[in-house]
Amino acid sequence: MSVKRKPPVLQQKKEEVNKKAIAWTAASLVVLILIIVAVIVLANAGNQ
Repeated sequence: MSVKRKPPVLQQKKEEVNKKAIAWTAASLVVLILIIVAVIVLANAGNQ
């Protein structure tokens, strides 16, 4: 008789880590874009 094994629990943790990584990456990109826009606006304000 073969015993069916349950799927490993690590897969759920990997999915959670991936979601966190995606969230951190997206947040970092948004912050980076905001900083770039702020620098461009300040540079244009200084030239006028």
